[in-house]
Amino acid sequence: MKQLASKVLFLDKRLGFFLYLAVEGVMFSTLFATYVVFTPSSVGATPTEVFELKEVILTSACLLPSSATLLISESGLKDGKRAKIWMGLILTFVLGAAFLGLEIHEFYKYAHEGYTISMNDFLASFYVLVGLHASHVAFGLFWMILIGIQFKQKIPQSLFIEKHKIFNYYWHFVDVIWVFIVLIVYSPYVL
Repeated sequence: MKQLASKVLFLDKRLGFFLYLAVEGVMFSTLFATYVVFTPSSVGATPTEVFELKEVILTSACLLPSSATLLISESGLKDGKRAKIWMGLILTFVLGAAFLGLEIHEFYKYAHEGYTISMNDFLASFYVLVGLHASHVAFGLFWMILIGIQFKQKIPQSLFIEKHKIFNYYWHFVDVIWVFIVLIVYSPYVL
């Protein structure tokens, strides 16, 4: 009976989290639409002046493989191998942190070159969209630290698996949003 109650509770949490992700999807869709409407701007810098292919490749090379490294951790959960779980979480964290560092550097570089959020509508919509995504990555890194702490404390395995799965949904969602950012924001102007 206790196991059934635990599964029902997890399904309830999972449903709630999918509703949260749906709302996030609507929010990001609105920001993508705003970006498309305001890009390129009639005044100030244009995307071709601002974006560089090298930066897009480097950031993508960090974030996109992090979904695969997270699958290593999930595989460790299925196999019951703690070392595999740790390896997957640590690799995912390192890749996510590298991505975030590159994004912060990109924003700093653009601002230093005079491409600020107040220059025009294109840059304002760019900074809001990509900045919101970066904040989601930062939140995910913090969440991974909490998952690592809980794993080290050896909370009940069934509870840890539930928390890990919900985190996986979040992290994969963040990666999918990045794919759309690359396709809609960067690709038309750097390729």
